[in-house]
Amino acid sequence: MTAGPPDPRLVLPPELTHTTLGTRLRRYFLTGLVIAAPLAITASVTWWFINFIDGLVKPLIPASYLPDSYLPYPVPGFGLIIALVGLTLLGFLTANLVGRSLLNAGEAILHRMPVIRGLYKSVKQVFETIFSQTGTSFRKVGMVQFPQPGMWSIVFIAQEAAPEIAGRLPDGDEQIGVFLPCTPNPTTGFFFYLPRREVVELSISIEDGAKLIMSAGLIQPGEAGPKPKAGSSLPPSEGAASPPAAA
Repeated sequence: MTAGPPDPRLVLPPELTHTTLGTRLRRYFLTGLVIAAPLAITASVTWWFINFIDGLVKPLIPASYLPDSYLPYPVPGFGLIIALVGLTLLGFLTANLVGRSLLNAGEAILHRMPVIRGLYKSVKQVFETIFSQTGTSFRKVGMVQFPQPGMWSIVFIAQEAAPEIAGRLPDGDEQIGVFLPCTPNPTTGFFFYLPRREVVELSISIEDGAKLIMSAGLIQPGEAGPKPKAGSSLPPSEGAASPPAAA
């Protein structure tokens, strides 16, 4: 007994079983764009930063010490190397007693200048807070209910409120400052104080928190890319009820 012809209703049309040339080209183009765009942007920003530092440092170096004077082409990054060596040497010199004494003498002169005094003190305090290895400013990520109860936003936890500020707040609990960045630009946002009990701390790094904000939630902590699309296999969320076992 030979099999008859297949039922036309069960045969899929060719356009559903074979990808068209335009679709494949579009997929290849997007794949190449995803690979090349981050590399190009990273290289452009790096090249701009090197040229920017070179433009600041090279004019301060005598022409006889520049390799550009002896080569037929400019050497990018020479000013950046000199800046790194100079900053490291400056930190080494100010770490001993003589360098610290000279630094204190220079700061004493700046503190006597009315306008420069406030500017220098503010800028120094900001840099000490950001680059301090022992401070806790902006080294933790948390969540607060914002803009209304039931809606949670990612924040960067700063320091506790100063006694002058905490004493004037109505709530008697411990107050803490948080910075709520905006998406997709985390350099802008809102800074406010609220009770510590209203802040939920997260065990993720500042880098992962910034990625989460800049990607608008597409890149989750611990992931290298966006979440899989709906329909793909995902692990069950914590606390979610597991499906009943088959009898």
